[in-house]
Amino acid sequence: MSGGEVAGILVAVFWAILVSFLAVALARLAQTLRATTKLVADVTDQAVPLLADASTAVRSAQTQIERVDAIASDVQEVTSNASALSTTVASTFGGPLVKVAAFGYGVRRALGGRKEDAPAARTRRDVIVGRTVPGARRDKRTRGKRD
Repeated sequence: MSGGEVAGILVAVFWAILVSFLAVALARLAQTLRATTKLVADVTDQAVPLLADASTAVRSAQTQIERVDAIASDVQEVTSNASALSTTVASTFGGPLVKVAAFGYGVRRALGGRKEDAPAARTRRDVIVGRTVPGARRDKRTRGKRD
């Protein structure tokens, strides 16, 4: 065998090995693509019912939001009516009630000052800081106690 024939056989063997590796890689790639296709089909089969359920939930939530909106607008109307009623009652009865209370206080004060048999009101005493009260005028509870 000549050198050219040996070189041709070596090239053929390397090409055969290279083709074998490429065939294995293509077989694995085909297997991965089949698994991916099956996975996508399964996800699609499961996603369609989930999307239908989500759509139903969104519709239900929308109707609940509309109900809550109606309730909130009713509450706002009731609040404004209560505020108006409170203002009306305060302006209608507030002034006269204050006047009646003031009149009652004045009458009670006037009648309280005219009683002859009532004890005299205690006079207010001023405390002067720094002065000592004589012993005879000290309170009985503090006698015998030292400061």
